[in-house]
Amino acid sequence: MNDLFDIAIIGGGPAGLTAGLYAARARLKVILLERMGFGGQLLTYEKVDNYPGFPEGISAFGLSELISAQALRFGLLTRNAEVTGLEFEAPIKRVVLADGFIEAKTLILASGASPNKLGVKGETEFTGRGVSYCAVCDAPFYRNQEVAVVGGGDTAIEEAVYLTKFAGRVHVIHRRDRLRATQIIQEKAFQNDKIDFILSTVVKEIRGGSGGVEGLILEEVPGGRTSELAVSGVFVFVGIHPSTDYVPASLERDPLGFIRTNQEMATSVPGVFAAGDVRSKELRQIVTAVGDGATAAFNAGRYLEAHSL
Repeated sequence: MNDLFDIAIIGGGPAGLTAGLYAARARLKVILLERMGFGGQLLTYEKVDNYPGFPEGISAFGLSELISAQALRFGLLTRNAEVTGLEFEAPIKRVVLADGFIEAKTLILASGASPNKLGVKGETEFTGRGVSYCAVCDAPFYRNQEVAVVGGGDTAIEEAVYLTKFAGRVHVIHRRDRLRATQIIQEKAFQNDKIDFILSTVVKEIRGGSGGVEGLILEEVPGGRTSELAVSGVFVFVGIHPSTDYVPASLERDPLGFIRTNQEMATSVPGVFAAGDVRSKELRQIVTAVGDGATAAFNAGRYLEAHSL
């Protein structure tokens, strides 16, 4: 594929698909590259309950299908391909693929981010069926139930507090003997009588059945004594990492590796934009990802108008 595109989008999650929809609808020559299937991290969830327009919620797969269909209706060209590198020093950008390359006048990086995993037995099996990496997404499914939060940083403790709006009991499990969250966040959690803390402890196994998660096997650190904890959900917050292995180090990032952008989604490299979970921002949700994608496509179009390439 040797054509020169106006925009090449990397990533087929909500941000990338929305960027593709807006760009294709604007009659720009655009291609979207996705390594696996449309949906991105959206496909790791069973149901989406907080996306506007669906009062009863919608299956994550169903929402992905709808966004994809809408983008394709406007003629978005897609290709299943793994991006291995970028060359963006010249005005014409090059996207290096496992089997060749494509060239484009602008790029939109929407490759997303992935939560760090515990790497224990049962985690993969029950992801989307009791194992979650997003309390804002899934907390309402656990009304009056007992759940566990794994992690001791700011995100873990803030999400534990959030979960108490729904869950009957929240068990915070942390491998160290004290939390890492900032003091003011800790104080808020300690004052919440629906939260208890299981410190110096790690999760060794997630157990369940056909209905989903049923409990955890815990191990004390040090000592090694094991115990069981009955919960119907486990929320894992041990960090996330951006999917940016293919991005040159010259692109500006924050201390955690997420791509810095301005409010127009423009990165530190002219003609290169970023959208969705891959960029440095406060809230990573489907609704913010689609907003990022629309903004990135709009401003990529403005960049093309201002630069004759």
